[in-house]
Amino acid sequence: MTDLNCDELVELVTDYLDGALDGDSERRVADHLSGCDGCTTYVDQIRQTITVLGSSPSDVGLPDEVRAQLLAAFRHRTD
Repeated sequence: MTDLNCDELVELVTDYLDGALDGDSERRVADHLSGCDGCTTYVDQIRQTITVLGSSPSDVGLPDEVRAQLLAAFRHRTD
């Protein structure tokens, strides 16, 4: 099992929150969150956003182009 970095967590967050990860991937995310305050905050913000929207991002039904733009924005974010 390899350590998960912050960029990898961002890629997995929706599946993590949907409970759709395999056991190994879920453990890697949980291990990363236990030691990374920034990602813990990020996941909490995503949870709050889902609560406000009432559904997970994969259930919103965004057009493919909009979804791709959002994913690109998350992938290329800088802190």
